Amino acid sequence: MVSQPVRPPRYLRLVPWVLIAGGLVWDYLTPADYYGDPMLAAAAVTAGALLSVAEVLAVGLAVITGVLLLTVHDGSFGHEAGYLELANTVFAALIGLWVNRVIARHGRRLRTVRSVARAAQLAVLPAPPAEVGPLAVATSYHAAHAEALIGGDAYAVQDSPYGVRLLIADVRGKGLRAVTAVSVLLGAFREAAERAPDLVALADAVEHTLAREVAGSEEELRLEGFITALLGEFAPDGEVLRLLDCGHPAPYLLPAAGPGPRRLDASDPGLPLGMGGLGVPRPTPDSWPFGPGDTLLLITDGVTEARNRAGVFYDPEPRLPALWYRGPAREGGPGALLAAVVADVERWTGGPRDDDMALLAVTRRAPERPVQRGGAADSANRPVV
Repeated sequence: MVSQPVRPPRYLRLVPWVLIAGGLVWDYLTPADYYGDPMLAAAAVTAGALLSVAEVLAVGLAVITGVLLLTVHDGSFGHEAGYLELANTVFAALIGLWVNRVIARHGRRLRTVRSVARAAQLAVLPAPPAEVGPLAVATSYHAAHAEALIGGDAYAVQDSPYGVRLLIADVRGKGLRAVTAVSVLLGAFREAAERAPDLVALADAVEHTLAREVAGSEEELRLEGFITALLGEFAPDGEVLRLLDCGHPAPYLLPAAGPGPRRLDASDPGLPLGMGGLGVPRPTPDSWPFGPGDTLLLITDGVTEARNRAGVFYDPEPRLPALWYRGPAREGGPGALLAAVVADVERWTGGPRDDDMALLAVTRRAPERPVQRGGAADSANRPVV
């Protein structure tokens, strides 16, 4: 769906009218030479850049009417000087209208491009189902530049014969090359997640596919084209979580009963995907208990490397208690947690970020209580023997 144009803030929409008022008052106080005319011309052009076509016409009409009244007031109406003044005013109003139409045309083109980019993002990086096995799932993706929409971060959640498996990753590089790598990575993960018997085999299968895809690429990509990734696997009943770290930031476990969040650092972090040629064996995955109501938060380095104005990196661990245990997000599930974290990062940076930011949260749903049988209502429905 094509997004609607964004209306400017109210204070910006008032700028043309403030310029009109200032220009007309200035001209009224100096009738011999209309020193306020530049302000009136600026009002028409500014309106063309900021306002709708109806508002641009209103601004132009206001400017023309104001100048007409001034020429009548100072006696220049009906003379050459008055006609020239009105002609200049009409010309400025037409310039404002032309600017408005040019910006509107380019805005429509930009919205079309953004809609295509959003469709491409959904094709390359589709959102996982809200529920997979015993887990509730939520994802969030924010490109460093809003115009880009697509970047090098990736996530995926897939049910398999071995339990629910998940991936969060960060591709080195930017632009189309990173998007292509994300597409290959996710395709390899989805294919291997169904067949690989464990996380080590899954990582090896994904890396084999990545190596095959870059085999014919330039030397720089073959030598430096790596992907940091975190592979996870939940046992079929959801009670055990296994994690294999491939050079990626550690996730955070938020137990349902507290006492607070815990960063799940790998006992033996492995190398990123794409560096298997170094011959370093892949580490053994770590295992963690995962109880009903527990939540796992996975992030990319766009979160941990977000800086405030003093250059201090964002650290989720000390901030998660207020966002989850003492905040309203907990009632909203994993989706509310991600929204709270994203808002907190934006408050921390106070401006644009330098990197993409992807987040994935999964919560183990509490088992449903069995329907009680044998009560009065049930007795009433029993056949009489």
